[in-house]
Amino acid sequence: MLTVETRERLLTTREVAEIFNVTRHAVDKWIRTGRIAAIKLPGGRYRIPVSEVEKIWRQLKATESQ
Repeated sequence: MLTVETRERLLTTREVAEIFNVTRHAVDKWIRTGRIAAIKLPGGRYRIPVSEVEKIWRQLKATESQ
């Protein structure tokens, strides 16, 4: 889980779910298991930096091309 401040665009779990065509629950699981780093807000919700989404996207594309 990320704890540093960033000026990078942050996405909601819903936005990330839409990008990868999965459920919000799947994104929550990715956060809990450390597959994707996220920032936890004081209210308990998460925000995911765009760079994390890009990292996962590259990993998926790499495995597809193998």
